[in-house]
Amino acid sequence: MNDSRPDNGALVVRAGSAARTPYALDIGPERAGWDRSALRILELAPGASHALSTEDSEWIVLPLAGACTVLVDGERFELRGRAGVFAGVTDFAYLPRDARAQISSGAGGRFALAGARCGRRLPARYGPAPEVPVELRGSGSCSRQVNNFAAADTFECDRLIAVEVLTPGGNWSSFPPHKHDEYRPGEESVLEEIYYFEIADGGPGYHRVSPSRPGGTDLLAEVRSGDTVLIPDGWHGPSMATPGHHMYYLNVMAGPGAEREWLISDHPDHGWIRQTWDAQPVDPRLPLYGNGADGADGADGANGAQEDRS
Repeated sequence: MNDSRPDNGALVVRAGSAARTPYALDIGPERAGWDRSALRILELAPGASHALSTEDSEWIVLPLAGACTVLVDGERFELRGRAGVFAGVTDFAYLPRDARAQISSGAGGRFALAGARCGRRLPARYGPAPEVPVELRGSGSCSRQVNNFAAADTFECDRLIAVEVLTPGGNWSSFPPHKHDEYRPGEESVLEEIYYFEIADGGPGYHRVSPSRPGGTDLLAEVRSGDTVLIPDGWHGPSMATPGHHMYYLNVMAGPGAEREWLISDHPDHGWIRQTWDAQPVDPRLPLYGNGADGADGADGANGAQEDRS
């Protein structure tokens, strides 16, 4: 990473503060002060469309609310999407670098564009919702759901790694705190990370990053829907969902390593918490697929598994 990253106060991007029509959020590597990871939130009015040049980056179009049609490289992908991030797992589309794409929506909606600067040009592809692995991670008050739509071991990209995390109200996520800011072969990879939040029913959530090195990232932020936290380094976690308010966040990551891999180190003071998980049940509110909400087409067919990764 370069030395132009913003100070810690600039690492919390409030809803609307990084808007650029038609994007409600536009965070590129230059804005973040790093080399690769990017996120845009595209808002389309009914019947509207948006032309996108992918340039030197690969992108995934992920519906947050609504359906859309994606045209790229002579392919047409009809994304059914979902009613909202708590309604179910969604399908998605992969856009290669050096391509022209068009995204249109008859009824309108909100769509995440998760991106990363990359080298290889992979083919455009459709990601069906039923093929997204859904993982129930942790247990007790550390229970959360991870939709691994573009995890390193589930969907091929050149650099991009992206997942969704849903945390029931009152639970802690991204715990134990962990980091991926140091290259240690087979143990830890270097990844720039973006957290984009949505909180149910207007509530706040909280996110903590503590320094892993002198002068490193140190913040405790209240987050609300549309807020974003940039994590260039440090122990990140917990992400805290306040009681009565489920928390959603989209993680977007990319790094310089020869291998596209997500390898983390637990905080030495907190890693022991994993040993308690086998003795506790998973929160019965999981998975959070909503109550028959429209757009939850991927829920029943998703591959469910429980793992103890952070």
